Amino acid sequence: MGGLDAADLKWRVVAPTLDRLGLGGPAAVNLLTGTALVESRAARLVQEGGGPALGLWQMEPATHDALWRMLTDDAAHAELETRLRRMTCSDIPRMRQLIGNLRYACAMARVKYRFDPGPLPDAKSAENLCAYWKRVYNTALGAGVVDSVHVAAFATAIAA
Repeated sequence: MGGLDAADLKWRVVAPTLDRLGLGGPAAVNLLTGTALVESRAARLVQEGGGPALGLWQMEPATHDALWRMLTDDAAHAELETRLRRMTCSDIPRMRQLIGNLRYACAMARVKYRFDPGPLPDAKSAENLCAYWKRVYNTALGAGVVDSVHVAAFATAIAA
């Protein structure tokens, strides 16, 4: 079962979203494209098996809400918060927009990475992008692993 074309996702959703958010660049674009590919195969809008994760980037509601608390609790993030709010629809709860609002879901995944103090990996290293995804996004508690399948997804993102 296939998902969205990786190049369409990368250049029609991820790159313009991250540019609008002010957090773009080749490493971020490849990281976010690869994240969607490893988290959902860019195909699932809700977690397989009935889990709580939502959207192509498979963000859990608790993570979504924690990120918003971090944004609103610190005035230093006011501009980023404003840019995120502009990507939402006012008549749908933000958390539910992770499912159908690709720009917003991508932006929230980028915010998750943004709160990591380390630099983004090299834009062309599938192995390093995959390891960064595992450490920051999937975390030690997540089911994801750094293996040939996941590294290949990041290689697909780079090539797209």
